Amino acid sequence: MPVPDLPLPRSSLPEALSRFGATAGAAVEACAPGLGAAACAPSEAAATPPSVGLPPGPSPVVPPQAGGTEAAWTGRAGGLERLLSGPHGLGTAGLRLTPREEPPAPAAAERGRPVPGLYHHPIPEPDPVRVEEVSRRIKDWALDEVSLYPEEWEEQFDGFSVGRYMVGCHPDAPTVDHLMLATRLMVAENAVDDCYCEDHGGSPIGLGERLLLAHTALDPLYTAREYQPDWSASLHADAPRRAYRSAMDYFVRAAAPSQADRLRHDMARLHLGYLAEAAWAQQDRVPEVWEYLVMRQFNNFRPCPTITDTVGGYELPADLHARADMQKVIALASNATTIVNDLYSYTKELDAPGRHLNLPVVIAEREGLSDKDAYLKSVEIHNELMRDFETEAAALALSCPLPGAQRFLRGVAAWVDGNHHWHQSNTYRYSLPDFW
Repeated sequence: MPVPDLPLPRSSLPEALSRFGATAGAAVEACAPGLGAAACAPSEAAATPPSVGLPPGPSPVVPPQAGGTEAAWTGRAGGLERLLSGPHGLGTAGLRLTPREEPPAPAAAERGRPVPGLYHHPIPEPDPVRVEEVSRRIKDWALDEVSLYPEEWEEQFDGFSVGRYMVGCHPDAPTVDHLMLATRLMVAENAVDDCYCEDHGGSPIGLGERLLLAHTALDPLYTAREYQPDWSASLHADAPRRAYRSAMDYFVRAAAPSQADRLRHDMARLHLGYLAEAAWAQQDRVPEVWEYLVMRQFNNFRPCPTITDTVGGYELPADLHARADMQKVIALASNATTIVNDLYSYTKELDAPGRHLNLPVVIAEREGLSDKDAYLKSVEIHNELMRDFETEAAALALSCPLPGAQRFLRGVAAWVDGNHHWHQSNTYRYSLPDFW
């Protein structure tokens, strides 16, 4: 299959300067005196490129009100509240930065049930047309392009429902081709986790070597010409490396250089987290709760929400992405979504051979709590992280009124909501413990 010729993401920074100007600063100043556009102002040099718009696709996530201007939705009369509360209309309920007063009624065909007491935002069922197309394309890619799995794993691949997952997490993706960027990477990351670390032959022994060699499929090797062919051949040696190589090839052709480098960095974080967990397995040691949470800030979903702008067809400029407050928001979102995985996969992991570390298991072991109390405490920890994420994201949206930053923050929030929806509704993989 040829690589789709997607338009390169266009930085929102020049557009932000030309369209927002002093209006955003006035809006923020009206709502929070002392916080102006200077809090997020780019350098003067960054303002010199000509103004550009988003590539063709759906309307921006927060469009101006009908018949209005940017001033109409960024001005003093409720503009900031509208900006923080997210867009309106079909399929946009997950794109919010502030809690809802009343969560929307669940869809009639909702599958599964949420963890009782878990703080989350329901979303509409992902677009079934897109789900079907993404599901078809990803299976073709897995079988025909990278030979990802043998025939006996087909049921598990289908049961993962990765099409529903990615469509639900990226509601502002302009096209199915954009959605496929995230979908291939998600499948490749799971292949590495399963085949190197867990279910399908994974082992902590020798994991560092396997991860290092696989990482070069994302971050290419530049070495002596005599040895370059050996490395190139190694990228086809097993399914995880084939998947990483192919998924990254698609991604770099569609992404801006800073977006590709950002992903490589977050994948290195992920691999470092894998190695910490493997070290505990080799030592037969249950870490302290705080140590486990450190590991989960690395071995988590971070590579997925961090590419939300690439999948959305635009670019969050590197200097905005690198801000400490933006990094904190991304980390909190990723930590919360990963504890969602711990909670929903709890019974699945208990039924699997060996001891699988997850937050309830670690709390029960280290704090001497019953399984139920440890699970319920894990729910409380998730809820604290979720509320911290929303608080920090809303504060950043207030202090940084550039459209690209606002859209990126809403994209991360959408990923958080979509991730929960997939875990809750994937009854093929997950069931809840009998604690209620």
